[in-house]
Amino acid sequence: MEFKKYKLYELASVDISSVDKKSKEDEKPVRLCNFTDVYKNWAITRYHYSSLMKATAKDRDIDKFCLRKGQVAITKDSETRDDIGIPTYIADDFEDVVLGYHCALITPNENLDGKYLNAYLNSKMAKKYFEGYASGSGQRYTLTLDSINEIQIWAPDIDSQRELAKILSDLDKKIALNTRMSAELEAMAKQLYDYWFVQFDFPNENGTPYKSSGGKMVYNEMLKREIPEGWEASILSEIANITMGQSPDGSSYNEEGNGTVFYQGSTDFGIRFPSVRMYTTEPSRFAAKGDILMSVRAPVGDTNIANTDCCIGRGLAALNSKIGSITYLYFILDYLKAKFDLLNSVGTTFGAITKDELFTLPVIKPDNDVLKCFENICSPIFDKQMNIGFEINELTHLRDSLLPMLMNGQVTVNKYGNKTNHRKD
Repeated sequence: MEFKKYKLYELASVDISSVDKKSKEDEKPVRLCNFTDVYKNWAITRYHYSSLMKATAKDRDIDKFCLRKGQVAITKDSETRDDIGIPTYIADDFEDVVLGYHCALITPNENLDGKYLNAYLNSKMAKKYFEGYASGSGQRYTLTLDSINEIQIWAPDIDSQRELAKILSDLDKKIALNTRMSAELEAMAKQLYDYWFVQFDFPNENGTPYKSSGGKMVYNEMLKREIPEGWEASILSEIANITMGQSPDGSSYNEEGNGTVFYQGSTDFGIRFPSVRMYTTEPSRFAAKGDILMSVRAPVGDTNIANTDCCIGRGLAALNSKIGSITYLYFILDYLKAKFDLLNSVGTTFGAITKDELFTLPVIKPDNDVLKCFENICSPIFDKQMNIGFEINELTHLRDSLLPMLMNGQVTVNKYGNKTNHRKD
């Protein structure tokens, strides 16, 4: 298999989006595929549609930036160099999903396969290129249209690209299946949380739903709502140990695995567990495996679970439970996230939450027996998600390392069955 060198502009057209998140009355309703959607997903499929932000766009922007199967979107602007040039493959045709601001849309021609391009742009060599060509300093880095167009692409003929893309796509489908399994498990636990702690229909002493069976409710002035008798109003710091992140010196960062895993914000987050991108040799604030990681800068309230001991940066807080239920605490934060999102949906930019604001967030403290019962049910679900997360990480590493191994000849493609064989030196 022979790989030839091209510039991206020889194989694709690139358009930089200017579609913002503001909704306007004279524009058409759309869904936006934003920076975080591109950043967090290997591919955008119909499965993601309901989670995409509602917005509006002009007719000309819909025509130009509506997502079509075979395209690749990349992040273009960010606060750090290594967050730009991150790609995602558009796996389905959409009629009303538009690529949002801070991203660029790449449309391959007949000589370039979109799945292959997505895999190539996920490689370390592509990421190093984009980091090197990121312009700006301080608070913002960006990629120019020229720098995107000029990236060097090593590619075989189109049929070979599709063979390679098929192998990578099969791995991605397994990753996507595991991701959906994890999401479904989480939905089950969240539904139980809503039933017990929002509708207050947890099982009473007779095993029947508390509120629906006439359980006594008492108005709480602090929470401005009725809660079950015997339950209390509290604040977040009284039910959780909270550690605010502090970023170490940038000179300590590395990608070679030296030191401690470092998470700096919600861009590290996946569906349930963060992805390791950076390490630090001078860790400052720590989180333990199993702690909840919460974004304290936009988007405020995004949560993940730490799947290893780690250092956390200024964009995160780490929380664990003081009341014996990490699962209840996790869904409390998920419930609070809806309030932060509501602020954004009405046009207010909720850019960050301070330590004092976070510590004093009002919450409900349920009866201990109810909490224990909820934890006994949901803790095994969280454990299952942890195991699925480890498998996702292993498959992701295999997928992301396979293309460079194919390019340098360490692995070859067996066309009779699309299997890969390691070269024996």
